[in-house]
Amino acid sequence: MAIRRVVPNLRSEAVDESRDFYGLLGFEEVMNLGWITTLASPSSPASQVSLMTHDRTAPVVPDLSVEVDDVDAAYAAMRESGAEIVHPLQDEEWGVRRFFVRDPNGRVINVLAHR
Repeated sequence: MAIRRVVPNLRSEAVDESRDFYGLLGFEEVMNLGWITTLASPSSPASQVSLMTHDRTAPVVPDLSVEVDDVDAAYAAMRESGAEIVHPLQDEEWGVRRFFVRDPNGRVINVLAHR
């Protein structure tokens, strides 16, 4: 299994202000679904940060997103390890297949692959 990118997810009630703040560092908006906005570096598109007011289908806002090339294998590995699955593996209408898992520090990780 290969990691494609890692994106911090910041819970925000001030998305516009946060977008402007990160814009001062050179980030530009590349996705906005209303509840999640992703900003990326134009010179290094995999360098990203997401701002989230809530998660559309999951019970919590994840702390981190990890995009992998085989989300089903990642899910199987996490289940086999006994890790706490916070949100089950499912296909989302915005084109990803994902699940949430809690790491040993209590952080919620969104593990995903684009379909």
